[in-house]
Amino acid sequence: MSLSLKAARINAGLTRPEVVARLKSEFDISITVNTLGNYEKAGGTQPDINTGKALASIYGMSVDDIKFF
Repeated sequence: MSLSLKAARINAGLTRPEVVARLKSEFDISITVNTLGNYEKAGGTQPDINTGKALASIYGMSVDDIKFF
């Protein structure tokens, strides 16, 4: 099953600020809440591979199971 980035976050029960905080504390990746929002928009910017892998890890999913538009 493939989920959009936003759906994966919601499915994990996390808010954008919570994800941004976990990216910083667990992976030393600094992005803003607005940047995460842009990643989640269809046609928006895409995260780099390291950020994409970190997001998948936080959401408890494989990178292959998340649609990065």
